Amino acid sequence: MKIAFYSLVVLSGLGLAGCEHTASNNLATAPKPVAACSGQAPKGELVATRVTSANPARTKPGLYEGPVWIKDALYFSDFTFSKNDPAQIQRLDAKGVMTTAFKDTGSNGLAVDAQGNLMVAAQDFKTIVHIDMASGKRTQRVKMYNGHDFFGPNDLALASDGAVYFIDPNFKRDPYADAQPNTSVYRASKDGVVTLVDSTIANPNGVALSPKGDTLYVSGGGKQGLVRAYPIVKGIPQAGTDVIPSVISPDGMVVDCQGNIYVAENNLQRVHVYTNKGESLAIIKTDANTTNAAFGGESGKTLYITGLDAIWKVELNITGSPY
Repeated sequence: MKIAFYSLVVLSGLGLAGCEHTASNNLATAPKPVAACSGQAPKGELVATRVTSANPARTKPGLYEGPVWIKDALYFSDFTFSKNDPAQIQRLDAKGVMTTAFKDTGSNGLAVDAQGNLMVAAQDFKTIVHIDMASGKRTQRVKMYNGHDFFGPNDLALASDGAVYFIDPNFKRDPYADAQPNTSVYRASKDGVVTLVDSTIANPNGVALSPKGDTLYVSGGGKQGLVRAYPIVKGIPQAGTDVIPSVISPDGMVVDCQGNIYVAENNLQRVHVYTNKGESLAIIKTDANTTNAAFGGESGKTLYITGLDAIWKVELNITGSPY
């Protein structure tokens, strides 16, 4: 079902001060094309190295999520398990120095647009937000579907036609009286029309696009989970099939330039690498629960992994998506 783009309000006092609705039909701009593909996907068993300088200074337990490489640094969400998952976005430069880039973002998944600005799945505020990297201005982009709030957008991916694909699981501890009837996958077109892609995955937890943008991947389903692939025809996702029908506690995902899928298997403390046909290629181990991954570094071949208050990295022989 399609709906018109809802009029959005300025959110102040919620970490989105300065948010405003612009009537532009430019909901999201296309991500920069991936560099020419070279190298070989990992095989067998690898071990990622913890970046100790990224260990949190805070005392409350939490998670790192939504890594994205922008220019010369890794940006990621840092949230605690307090009410509504308050979050900020941290910046980790190539030398391993971590600083806070943006406070009070309520963020989980992050993505980068063609101008090098952030698109944010703001789970705390139940919306999608654009952050201008230069000015820090935050613009709310998606608010509701079919007259109801989202549970809390968890992750997102940007398509070359300007569409935003995002997932809306229900990991909140406080129930929402006016939330959606199901945890779901959505598409928001560049002119703000929101459509439902799939409402049959229990708590979708990761989303990614193939290098050509012709396939949408969504992970979810809990402890005995899956990865579902949706062919995209003329910008519209078709019915999905389970390309990886059995994944243990799948979380975020990233794809390399050959189209292989890197799935964070949260409770197993690893990233599992599959071909786009679902064949297992490699296991990348960490020393704590994992949440997501992104390619970055000077050559674009460093895989960064986020997890339980930790960042890991491993050098690979292939480039991939920066988020």
